[in-house]
Amino acid sequence: MKFYSVPCRAVKSAVWHKFPCSSPQSLNQVRSASVVKTFTKPQTEPALDTVPFSSAKIGCFFQERPVLKNSFLEDALLRGYLSRHLPQEAVISDLCAFGGRVADEVDGWGRDCEVSPPQLVQYDPWGRRVDHIHTSAAWKRMKDLSAREGLISIGYERHYGEWSRVYQMSKLFLFSPSSGLYTCPLAMTDGAAKVIESLGISWPVEEAFNRLTTRKAEDFWTSGQWMTERQGGSDVANGTETVAVPQMDGSYKLYGYKWFTSATDADMTLTLARVQDASGSTTSGSRGLSLFYAEVCRDESGQLKGIEVQKLKDKLGTRQMPTAELLLDSLPAHRISAEGRGVASIANMLTITRIHNSLSAAGAMRRVVQLARDYATRRRAFGKLLKDHPLHVQTLARMEVETRAAFLLVMDVCRLLGKEETGIATELDTHLLRLLTPVVKLYTGKQAVAVVSEGLESFGGQGYIEDTGLPGLLRDAQVLSIWEGTTNVLSLDVLRCVARSAGMVFHAYFSHTKSLLAGASGVCTLSPAVQAVHGALSKLELVAQDAVTKESSFLDLAARDLAYSLARIYAGALLIDHASWKGASPADIYTALRWCEQDLCPVATNKEKGWYNSGTPLHDAALVYDQQIHG
Repeated sequence: MKFYSVPCRAVKSAVWHKFPCSSPQSLNQVRSASVVKTFTKPQTEPALDTVPFSSAKIGCFFQERPVLKNSFLEDALLRGYLSRHLPQEAVISDLCAFGGRVADEVDGWGRDCEVSPPQLVQYDPWGRRVDHIHTSAAWKRMKDLSAREGLISIGYERHYGEWSRVYQMSKLFLFSPSSGLYTCPLAMTDGAAKVIESLGISWPVEEAFNRLTTRKAEDFWTSGQWMTERQGGSDVANGTETVAVPQMDGSYKLYGYKWFTSATDADMTLTLARVQDASGSTTSGSRGLSLFYAEVCRDESGQLKGIEVQKLKDKLGTRQMPTAELLLDSLPAHRISAEGRGVASIANMLTITRIHNSLSAAGAMRRVVQLARDYATRRRAFGKLLKDHPLHVQTLARMEVETRAAFLLVMDVCRLLGKEETGIATELDTHLLRLLTPVVKLYTGKQAVAVVSEGLESFGGQGYIEDTGLPGLLRDAQVLSIWEGTTNVLSLDVLRCVARSAGMVFHAYFSHTKSLLAGASGVCTLSPAVQAVHGALSKLELVAQDAVTKESSFLDLAARDLAYSLARIYAGALLIDHASWKGASPADIYTALRWCEQDLCPVATNKEKGWYNSGTPLHDAALVYDQQIHG
């Protein structure tokens, strides 16, 4: 098991009441002497071993550290979910062994990645441009581990059919919070493999696909995802300036400036660019973007081919991973999409990376809950352990409810992805996957920040001390609501999803949610939760019907609350479904009941308050910019 290095402090209540190195009687004698004989020098000096702080100078009380145990054995919901859906002995045995390895070995590597962040060396001692990104030995071990443990390959071997993705993501769920952010390059690697598979595994990307999905560490590649440029992140259609110049052999040379490239030490990348015609012109908008494959390699002199690393980004979190600004200057590349179909071709990549993002969010929540739960059995305050303070346990229970909801949301999207990849998805499944992917990503990203922040608070001041390793959990969690689309961007993506499907995604959502509830109809203890979700569903249906008659601004204003409503209602249905199967525990039932006590449909609640009325934007702007409303 892994001990988190939490340095301890003496607490005031311990100073005079309990020291292992001296008895309470001797302490009382010392205090009495100092009071009664204030102005009289003692006949003899007291023995040093009876005076607190006299020799060690730091006292004798040291708080026990929280202990990271086998995360698989510590997670009842994960084990229960797999027992229900994937009761394969080989899978359970592998996850159990991996959970132990993460606690005993890998978590230490992750900490090493944090304290030894990547460094950029642009020039050698003689002034030659080299652009070497030096990463820690632990970061390199993460790459080997990822290959040997099949953290990508499991999803493509598909030994367990439609449940292969659930197996893969369960393993990544255990790995993520200890990975030193290596799950980020793995997310992009998975996304790149998915794109190549969907476009066709042939030259020039056949070798790349094999390397991205291999279990052989010596052959394993990771992929970058170089999309963001100076003009914007999510708006790639209008923000991409990189141009692709055709070559005589059918390949291209890329020229551009990539503003934000994560995991820059990858072996290859997929990127968007605009093909230049013979006159040097390009097509604007998304119709001008094509998808390109490029290897990251060096020439005979040791210089990067067609790439200059301008700088490494100085980030709030995710410091373990190199993120850079790159100048592409004659980078050799191959176009792998049809010309002008670049944005459409990366849709599968976005699905994968958003699922990985959601998984990391759930993993961060689970980790902080596990540590806080263990710490509550070790930390004593006000005369008793934290676990014996009802208010503290209530707080941990609320965190646990959020964590369980996030886990089931993520796993259900993985289930749908597995069905799609094995060719057994219905039209309803496909629509549901398209809708839920952005919903789950945006909701779990926000959940993670809140739960991890609450978790740090449960450690008191130690949660704020860097060398405990705890603050890094919060710093790294903050990226989860930003990367692959902010909350508002994804909320608007949900609206586009509804519009492009002519409302079919809503039909799929309502149908499946009701089917989940139907399975719990005979469980009396769950009836309050079932009624709450049914009521929220009815309200949501009325909002959806009413929105058709409203101006477009109505839905724009309601988009965020709509996405939250979709997430909360669906999570409630999943919790109820899980609590109604024959292997469910009392904790499963309690979780469903507690989750469904909240406002499950905030979009209906806020609609009644007039939050989306036509005058609201004007008032919002006046409030934000402190302007007086005239007229």
